[in-house]
Amino acid sequence: MFSYIIRRIGSMIPSLLLASIIVFSFIHLIPGDPAQIMLGDQATPEQVQGLREAMGLDRPLYVQYGRWLSGVVKGDFGTSIFFHQPVLHVILDRAETSLLIAVFSMMLVILMGVPIGILSAVRYNSRLDQLFSGLSMFFASVPTFWLGLNLMLLFSVMLQWLPTSGFPSILESGDWTNLRYLVLPCVTLAAPNSALIIRLTRSSMLDVAKADYVKTARAKGLSEGAVNIRHIFRNSLISIVSALGFTFVALLAGTVVTETVFSLPGIGRLVVESILRRDYPTIQGVILIIAFLYMVINLLVDLSFALLDPRIRYS
Repeated sequence: MFSYIIRRIGSMIPSLLLASIIVFSFIHLIPGDPAQIMLGDQATPEQVQGLREAMGLDRPLYVQYGRWLSGVVKGDFGTSIFFHQPVLHVILDRAETSLLIAVFSMMLVILMGVPIGILSAVRYNSRLDQLFSGLSMFFASVPTFWLGLNLMLLFSVMLQWLPTSGFPSILESGDWTNLRYLVLPCVTLAAPNSALIIRLTRSSMLDVAKADYVKTARAKGLSEGAVNIRHIFRNSLISIVSALGFTFVALLAGTVVTETVFSLPGIGRLVVESILRRDYPTIQGVILIIAFLYMVINLLVDLSFALLDPRIRYS
């Protein structure tokens, strides 16, 4: 197991290097000049060229990439062109919101998606199964911005139970009641993702239910509850855990629409705003960190397979 982990970590290095080259190349293909955007339309060509030289943007791309990569190796992702702060500091400022949204949305996804998926599989083809299947298809197909706006209209405007938008930092204020600002965004994100987990749990359990060892378990006289949980659900967990792992990273990094609807200061909005501002160092830093998180989550998911299925051995 230990040698496998070391090999996987070693394989992450060329993957990250390739990701950094792709990210750096594509970011610099975006039309627009950061120096021109910073100085505005009234700036003279001499002023723009002077700022480009000061920022090092006049040098060849491979030289810029080499300087950026050497800084990343040392933990320095550069300085944000717009915020005039270290990129890592800018990302950490936004990470609180995105991390809380991802964690609480993930909890809702697990609490809603897995039990309903199990119930739907156990009551296969019943009216209850058809009801859950219909609802999951509906929430999977509903656009998150539409759902978020309607939840905001109902619970914030009409009932006035929850705030409409924004999120005051808990780390700065120490006020945990600020979590109420994240209730509607988390429900908005959890609804479509729960629907997908319901469908996946149901289909995985129905596939496993056809296996011979399940028929053998029933022939031995085990109760339906024991067969469903110990033999069917347990052997369906690998595909469910895989989906949950990638869902978590997607919630952490890909919540642009929800963050925009609820005016949340998260990572997703930071990426979009940085692209519009041509803030190259921030875009590169965020995407590289997201790629690293994908690889770490993927490694943890793979390692969890050995715990879920004793037949799997890593060496």
